[in-house]
Amino acid sequence: MLQDRVLFIDGEAIILDKPAGLPVDRPRDGSESLEDMLGRLTFGFQRLPLPVHRLDRDTSGCLLLARNPKAHKRFQQAFEAGAVTKRYVAILDGVPEEPTGLIDLPLGKTSTAETGWRMRGDPNGKAARTRWKILETGTGRNEGRAMVAFYPETGRTHQIRIHAAEGLGMPIMGDPVYGTGGPAVMLHAAGLTIPRDGKPDVHAEAPLPVRFHNVGFGKRD
Repeated sequence: MLQDRVLFIDGEAIILDKPAGLPVDRPRDGSESLEDMLGRLTFGFQRLPLPVHRLDRDTSGCLLLARNPKAHKRFQQAFEAGAVTKRYVAILDGVPEEPTGLIDLPLGKTSTAETGWRMRGDPNGKAARTRWKILETGTGRNEGRAMVAFYPETGRTHQIRIHAAEGLGMPIMGDPVYGTGGPAVMLHAAGLTIPRDGKPDVHAEAPLPVRFHNVGFGKRD
């Protein structure tokens, strides 16, 4: 149940551990989306909560919902001001040479009739910066892969995915657009912190999904 995936809740905010495969907005194919399920997340309020930001359909993890319009506006302003701290975890088809680094690669949108739209590195695009560090390197069948934490300092569309593929030269495992595809995209929004004036931060950590463990990453206690 979606209600069981709530990581944080108070009078202003909900942080949901969005499952992979669930789009935030209603897709053109008419399949079920989070938008169709907001009525299950009112928890006694009359208003429906509203997503403050977006995660790709196949990305799991921390998604912030605002429980009233004033909070929605304040949270959006925090995102726009770069005051929100985000942490993602991904498995890469490759192992970076350095343990940590910063990707500073502006991004622009491109579109073709054959492949549709996608993002790409573009010196004339919008500024995009992502810090990263290696968490784990693969062994055995996963030799040549790494689990990496990404800390985006900006919030561009597909930023982590294209920064991995072009900035590091190592696409995210399973990415059908910037990599070779596969049964699942190994990208997870693992942590989210939003500061608030005069109140405790809105904060949550989403546990690593089972699909990461199933391919041999993420040590389990």
